[in-house]
Amino acid sequence: MKGEQQLVTMPLPQGKILIVDDNEELLYALQLYLSPHFKKIDILKSPKQLLNQLEKDDYDLILLDMNFKAGTQTGNEGLYWMSRILERDPTSCVVLITAYGDVELAVNALKEGATDFIQKSWDEEKILSSILSAYQKRKSKMKIKRLRSSQQHLTNQIDNRFPLVIGKSLAMERVMETVHKVASTDANILLTGENGTGKEVVARAIHHLSKRKDQLFVGVDVGSLSETLFESELFGAKKGAYTDLHDDRVGRMVIATGGTLFLDEIGNISTHLQTKLLGVIQNREVTPLGANHPTSIDVRLISATNKNLHKMVTEGGFREDLLYRINTILIELPPLRERKEDIPVLAKFFLQKYADHYQKGNLELHPAAEKKLLAHSWPGNVRELQHVMEKAAILCSGNLLTADYILPSGSHTGELLEPNNFSLTDHERILIVKALESCGGNISKAAQMLGINRSTLYDKMKRHGI
Repeated sequence: MKGEQQLVTMPLPQGKILIVDDNEELLYALQLYLSPHFKKIDILKSPKQLLNQLEKDDYDLILLDMNFKAGTQTGNEGLYWMSRILERDPTSCVVLITAYGDVELAVNALKEGATDFIQKSWDEEKILSSILSAYQKRKSKMKIKRLRSSQQHLTNQIDNRFPLVIGKSLAMERVMETVHKVASTDANILLTGENGTGKEVVARAIHHLSKRKDQLFVGVDVGSLSETLFESELFGAKKGAYTDLHDDRVGRMVIATGGTLFLDEIGNISTHLQTKLLGVIQNREVTPLGANHPTSIDVRLISATNKNLHKMVTEGGFREDLLYRINTILIELPPLRERKEDIPVLAKFFLQKYADHYQKGNLELHPAAEKKLLAHSWPGNVRELQHVMEKAAILCSGNLLTADYILPSGSHTGELLEPNNFSLTDHERILIVKALESCGGNISKAAQMLGINRSTLYDKMKRHGI
């Protein structure tokens, strides 16, 4: 309102800095100048106290002089103490303080692990810019560390809850034979097969058997991402790169560095995004949205699709050079109807899994129930079987699961259920299956036929176990 004074809320200072320099005047000048920007600033006159100080407190940044002895300009002393800091904590961010004119020395120090350097020429704007930039790098490092820790915990939970691959059929034996041959390599792998055939399960098996097994397995459903989300999710984005992004976003490719990146539904991304993905795979580096410099990555790439990418190349829907990049090894997963001997094994596994989850004790599969399972065509493949066995475990009132509890949602013909079944969920699932079958599995065409967008169809398919 007019005449009223508006209060501007300034962000509170964050972060802790340790400054190590034998120049007492410089120490206090830096402490005074940086104090409005950081929560805590400690100073040391000698590097001999450095390691003890690091035991007492954790710092986001360490500003370290390169030369402490009078007349010495080699920078070796600063490099020595920097190596001790990084040896103690490789995520530490060290900004070196160098004399004016020693730029070449400082640049060499960057190759040894320094985050940045500032000169004693006292260019306030440049000093503050460099230190704030280094602080943002530290925050990104810590975010990646937390994300990796969280992702590793989640990965361990998933791997402990689900076996890698279940099946004794000849078709699955051939799949696993190929998996064992290629897992120890870093070759890019393309997994093909209908929805629900277990492409992610096989991708996890490859990761588990690889030399990267102690690193992260990061999965991304790229087919459901818009163009903006695709780039920020995979490549990352800097603060302010787009509206409402108030902090740096770390890309999945950076998080997955050292491990395995699984790109699901790769056949559903636009040719524009295919071009960007090709550049990243070729150069092995990503540039986050809003960033000026690329970040190196080291990932083992596994892609998956239910589409015929070779046909898409012929029709101009998929880049041929990208297909060659992701398709060093092709593994095709058979649908469940072509490996029926695996159905009882999978059914019993899922039955016991959900019996444990819902505290039903030991549940056994009646021969008539097994026969009913074998008679079904399973258009939704293993995912549909899992959904059916979960429902059966919930409904079962005794220790023996009879055929009455086996309730596949419709048949492969897409016919509607009996007239007295008014379940919208069951009928929605059948309509989706029918639309997919009539479109040959083309997600975009099926979504158009159903009058919904592609991402909504993805969500419904996952919810229905298709």
